[in-house]
Amino acid sequence: MKLVPFPDFVWLWAREQGQSMPLLHDTMARWLSDRWETGDRQLLLMAFRGSGKSTLVGLFAAWLLCRNPNLRLLVLAADLALARKMVRNVKRLLERHPISRTMKLKPRRADQWSAEQFTVARSAELRDPSMLARGIEANLTGSRADIVVCDDVEVPNTSDSAPKRADLRARLAEIDYILVPGGLQLYVGTPHSYYTLYADQARRELGESAQFLDGFQRLVLPVLTPCGKSRWPDRFPEDAIGRIRRHTGANKFQSQMMLEPVNIAEGRLDPDRLRPYDSELEYREAGGKPVLSLNGKRLVSASCWWDPAYGAKSSGGDASVIAAIFTCEQGSYYLHRIRYLNAPDEGGLVEEDQASRQCRLVAAFLKDLYLPSVSLEINGLGRFLPGLLRQELRKAGVAAAVVEVTSRQAKHQRIVEAFDVVLAAGALNAHRAVWDTPFVREMRDWRPDGRFKGRDDGLDAVAGCLKAEPVRLGAPGRLPNRDAGWRGG
Repeated sequence: MKLVPFPDFVWLWAREQGQSMPLLHDTMARWLSDRWETGDRQLLLMAFRGSGKSTLVGLFAAWLLCRNPNLRLLVLAADLALARKMVRNVKRLLERHPISRTMKLKPRRADQWSAEQFTVARSAELRDPSMLARGIEANLTGSRADIVVCDDVEVPNTSDSAPKRADLRARLAEIDYILVPGGLQLYVGTPHSYYTLYADQARRELGESAQFLDGFQRLVLPVLTPCGKSRWPDRFPEDAIGRIRRHTGANKFQSQMMLEPVNIAEGRLDPDRLRPYDSELEYREAGGKPVLSLNGKRLVSASCWWDPAYGAKSSGGDASVIAAIFTCEQGSYYLHRIRYLNAPDEGGLVEEDQASRQCRLVAAFLKDLYLPSVSLEINGLGRFLPGLLRQELRKAGVAAAVVEVTSRQAKHQRIVEAFDVVLAAGALNAHRAVWDTPFVREMRDWRPDGRFKGRDDGLDAVAGCLKAEPVRLGAPGRLPNRDAGWRGG
């Protein structure tokens, strides 16, 4: 028999359930149908929470099996229970839909009609079932599928930290080995992080040259249209949308209902408050006195902080980070450079050699940026480094002081106190090169909780710079004393 178009298939099911078909569902159904007929096989459907997108995709799966019972579908979700939910839904649809129930797709053997997987009556002899549910952490080696549906694989448990996001991407890369040539890959979900799988732009601070789903056809349906009207007024009237916004908070509403890639938890440090710039330091001498400027503004002070660590950062240890901040006469702060010094040992180097190597890198950092001093945190591992660093500075001909510092305050408190005011005031500028480091990602992920387990080594180094930097208030009409070098006194 000739099967009806997919939008009609959805309409028939809605009528069977005594419901109407909203325009939102018609939009999704027509998009899925059109993409399938035109041969697009990489699709992303993003729609707000409660929009019925997973139900529509279940109907789409049932429609495809009615068209071709020999298809094999794999449903991946954040956990097995969620994947089973879609499989059960498709089974129910095949049993009860007015079209599929006349096609006798239900197999004779009961064991082929289970909650986790089922096999319809088909002509082909295939090893894999017609539809299979799996959690994202399952072993999929040996599986083959014509269609892979990734239904809500990104949830807080799989995306609330950088290691979890990296693991999720690695597991999803296995789909390439499961999907047959020409097969369909369909992602369905909402973003839960700024570094979401579904981002439409590459994240420079992650080292991406293209977004994760580069080349995928997209349909994005937030709860509000560009005109501010509800996409489903019968189910989500404007007062209900306002109530959701108030109860869930700004970040969660923007993420789950407006589909904007922000962290679902309310973050404390917003990197979007940083003011990026591209200028480099300009050194000159005027009247025999050195002058250092940036963005056309004379710099009057600098602070540099090194929080040392040994071992490779990739092995799970802390990062060794050095950062430098300059202040101009008007009191603006410029985070000009931050460098992560850790590197795997090469050639079997012992720990002391790695310490020497880091000290050489610090000396070069100070020299390149005309820095007069560096504050070195000597808690624990850094205790014997001041002498070694001073030796490397002499070798490099760098006339910079080494200031030994012992931190007694909890790290999360240092970070909050250092960043809160300058970010709120919009007074912290950052060089574009900062976005090439993990620092911006640390800002987005960080939470003001002493139990936070994510990366914060760059934040700690910059916080040290900010707290070491004297507060400067502009004094119009007063010229600085230039006898103290470029800092002017």
